[in-house]
Amino acid sequence: MKPLTEQEIRSAFVNCTKGEAKRLSVPRDLAEQPWDDLDFLGWRDPQAPDRAYLVTELDGRPTALALRTTGTTSWQTRRSMCSLCMTVHTGGVSLMVAPKSGKAGQQGNTVGAYVCSDLACPLYVRGKKDAGMGSRLNESLTLEEQIQRTVTNLAAFIAKVTA
Repeated sequence: MKPLTEQEIRSAFVNCTKGEAKRLSVPRDLAEQPWDDLDFLGWRDPQAPDRAYLVTELDGRPTALALRTTGTTSWQTRRSMCSLCMTVHTGGVSLMVAPKSGKAGQQGNTVGAYVCSDLACPLYVRGKKDAGMGSRLNESLTLEEQIQRTVTNLAAFIAKVTA
């Protein structure tokens, strides 16, 4: 993914108003992000821990989603799998809910997915971040195929949000 500016990120949101996008928290360390290892950039809002955001490139353009955590997190002994990157966590997967775009979102309709709580899926897939013993399944897929699966799963989630 190519490096993005704060303005590019703010203008890429598809499921919130321009005013909401202007007020939301964007990471201050964009220049230090490992862009070459990111299929998407995800972050939690430090002032509002129930809010999260992600931005990716779809069809050559940045596309961003505003998300909320429902407070449902897999804890301690319960192992859960991220629906994007297929990483298994003990206590590190949250139900993230995105308001649908347009009129459906204004009416309160949402789409949810179980996602790595820290939104670091691209780093888990590449082995740059470790979720602990047994977190990555022994698969016959190559690294490139695992990355493509993550990108495809994210694109499918975004498609449900924008449908």
